[in-house]
Formats: sequence, structure tokens, C-alpha cells
Amino acid sequence: MNAAKVRLVLDTMAEMFPDARCELNHRNPFELTIAVLLSAQCTDETVNKVTASLFDKYRTPQDYLNVPQEELENDIRRIGLFRNKAANIQKLCKIVIDKHGGEIPREHESLTELPGVGRKTANVVVSNAFDVPAIAVDTHVERVSKRLGIAKAGDSVLEVEKKLMRKVPREEWTMTHHRLIFFGRYHCKAQNPKCDLCPLIEHCKEGKIRMKAALKKRSVT
Repeated sequence: MNAAKVRLVLDTMAEMFPDARCELNHRNPFELTIAVLLSAQCTDETVNKVTASLFDKYRTPQDYLNVPQEELENDIRRIGLFRNKAANIQKLCKIVIDKHGGEIPREHESLTELPGVGRKTANVVVSNAFDVPAIAVDTHVERVSKRLGIAKAGDSVLEVEKKLMRKVPREEWTMTHHRLIFFGRYHCKAQNPKCDLCPLIEHCKEGKIRMKAALKKRSVT
């Protein structure tokens, strides 16, 4: 996709979702880190339901270390992989206290050294908590980027991220991340995307195929 088409895609998504933002509820970088860690293979909606009480009970890294792992597991039981995530949260909190004075580090490299924090989570934290431009590639960002031809179907998550970073102006990285997520979550869904209403259908090979198939099905019936 050339620069002009990328610009069209960005502007169109900006019109569709001008208020796109991080939908994980949090009050500070620490809570955001915990929320993103919990969101792996889980919806933001479920995470927000769990953290509504979790963040009242646990305010600091030390709070998470003051309880047995089993108690924390029970507090996040509605979250997928809750046992593994509870263990990672407590390991993360210990490192944050021992190495970072109880504060979530601002550096991407330091963040990815924390248990349960991968590149995507680190990108979300630095961009939303510390205003450092970044593009976190989750399932929505990856799907939309590939459908629209910004990335190739066989590209890895890292390759998708690099292509977006090359094609999107740096000052727009964080907002583009949010708009791609909203576009994928509410419009270009994995199942039943709204191709018939999509203003970007002309730039979506998969969408055109879906529309042709739908028209063929209607003509047969």
C-alpha cells in the first residue's frame, strides 16, 4: 500500500473513530501494566469487570505480595490462564520493588524483562502511560493491517509492527494503534465484518471477495 492509500486509511479511521482510546480501566502505569497483562487471550470487558474490585483491593506492588498466590488466583479466576497470570503478577511486583523502587519502568527494554510483559504489553504501557509513540500489534491490529494490505498475510506480528512504523508518521503511532483496534473490534470483525458498510472496501481484497460471495449467494437464492 502506497503512502497516499495509507493516508486515506488513517484519515478514514479517524473520521469513524475520533475518540478511540485504551479501553482498559486504570489510574496509573502500574494498574495499566496489570490490566494489559490480564488481557492476554481475554476481552477488555472481562478484564475491566475483574479489575473493578482488584484495583480496590491491591493498590501497590507490595499489596500483591502480601497475599498467597492462591488468593490472588481466586481474585482473577474469571480471567483466562488465571493461575499463570497470578504467578506472573507476583513475580513482576517483586522485580518492580527490588529493581525499580516500586514504580513501573518507563524504558521498553526494562518493561519486557518483567514476567508476563511481552513486546505488545510494553508498547501499550509506554504509549498510554508515558506518552512515548508506539504501535502495539494485537489481534485486531494484525487482522486489519493484513486485510487492508498494509502488511502481508504471512507477516509475523513483529513484521506488521515494523511496517506500520514505517508507513505511519511517528506522531500518529499511538492514536493509529487505538483506531486500528476500534476498527477491528467494532467494524472489521474477525467474523461477520461489516464489508457492506465499509468505506475502505475498495482497498480490501478480502472484503471484495466476501462481497462477491454474498452477491452470488443472493442471486442463487
